[in-house]
This record gives sequence, structure tokens and C-alpha cells, in this order.
Amino acid sequence: MLRAARHAEELGFDHVAVGNRLLDSGFGLDTDPLVLLSAVAGATTRLRLLTSVLVAPYYPALVLANQAATLDVVSGGRLILGVGTGWNPDEFDAVGVPARERGARTDDHLAAAKALWARRPADFDGPYTTLRAAHLGVPPVTAGGPPVWVGGHSDAALRRALRFGDGWYGTGADAAEVTEVRRRLSDLAGAENADRLTLASAAFLTPPGLSAAIPPPGRPLGGKAPTAASVADDLGRLAEAGLTACTLWLPVAAEHVEKAMEWVAAEVAPPLT
Repeated sequence: MLRAARHAEELGFDHVAVGNRLLDSGFGLDTDPLVLLSAVAGATTRLRLLTSVLVAPYYPALVLANQAATLDVVSGGRLILGVGTGWNPDEFDAVGVPARERGARTDDHLAAAKALWARRPADFDGPYTTLRAAHLGVPPVTAGGPPVWVGGHSDAALRRALRFGDGWYGTGADAAEVTEVRRRLSDLAGAENADRLTLASAAFLTPPGLSAAIPPPGRPLGGKAPTAASVADDLGRLAEAGLTACTLWLPVAAEHVEKAMEWVAAEVAPPLT
């Protein structure tokens, strides 16, 4: 993973992303994103570090705020905190958090974390977190804390992005869906408030000549038989719709990850620049 991250930086990629699973998912890498990205921070100098996505209800607000601030400092301000409410009932049971509370806990934890990042001391009263004259152990190097991208396609997720986020983060969104998300955000908050958000999304891509080690869900970027031209066309349409960042999940065997990145950098990226 560290070798791949260094190579991604050399090839000019913008960021690397790590998901958040606590139990074995059978879907590739199941590591703690903040721990792994701390190692990536030490192995790179420019690459931004995205949690994609951190399940906010799993982490007490103070722990979440301090861990994210620590990584923000360690990386020199390169962290993007992608967050979501989660979905796995087994993991919620294992950490002792009722799944029915995941939305309310996410809101509480984000509000408390932002208070801790912005003020020393911080006071906060929420349904799950209470702070009195709290000084966060490590203040972030980024003013106000690392940027927060809120994941999800529901109205609740969009409202959460508008309330707490610096960006919206989707999964598998095509150009039509990005356009629709922009419309829904404007309907919820007005165009001026909605337009301040970064729009980003994850997409699956299996470069030609490489087989998918894990079947990608939904339509992959560039279609079922992607070419450099079809992938670049999809990315161009996403950009025209308002997407400013796209995370490429490459579901290929570990030994082929660097080859896949090299194909994207050499064949797909040049027409887009």
C-alpha cells in the first residue's frame, strides 16, 4: 500500500482513499483508515489523504476530533475527512452503537468535532456529547479543521453535507446523478450555499487487459469494456456536470495496482488536462 501510494504521487494523482470496515468484509482492504493514512502521510509529501468514508457513529466525538486533528498535523494539512453514517448491523452491534441512532450520532459527532477544531476551550451540548471548556489534545493545522466530505445520496445526507460539510461525496454517480444532486442541494439550501460545496464521487474502474479481483458493483467507469477514450469521456461528462474530484477504485489484484494506475496516468489523464 505504501509503495502504491508513493507511485500514485509520482504519477501525479491528487489523493488516495481508504475505506472504513472493522470486520472482515471479503471486499479487499479492511484497515482503520486513520491509522493506514498516517503511514501514507509519512511515505509521501504531496498526496492528499481521504477517508472514504469514515463511519462517524463508530467513534466518540472527542476521539474522532483528536484523531483527525492529529492526522491533519502529521500530514501537514493533507487530510480530507470523508464521513458517512455506516450500514453494517454486525459492526454496529460489535461497537455497541444502535444502528437506528447512526444519523443522529453522525450529526452530533460532526458538530462537536467542528467545535473542538474551531475553539479552545470549546463548549458543546448535544444528544450524545457534552463538552465543558474542553481543550482538544492536538489542535489541527488546518484552520477550522480538515475539510469534511459527507457521503450519501439521501436527503438526510445532503442536508448533513450542507450543515457540516465542505463537500458532498457520492458513490458510482454518473453525470445525470451529479446534475440531480446539484439541483437537490440548491432546492434544500439555495444555489449560493449549495455551490460552495465540493462535489466528489468514487467510481470503479478495471483497465483493459486486467481482470477484476472483486466484481465492481454497478456500472464501471468507461462501461463494461473500458477504453482510455470511454473512461476519459465519462470523466469529462462528470466534470461538466460539476464534479471536481473522482476517486478511482481499482478492483484488480494487488500486484496489478501500479500497472492500472500507470494506464490511467498515461492513457486517460492527458486528454483531460
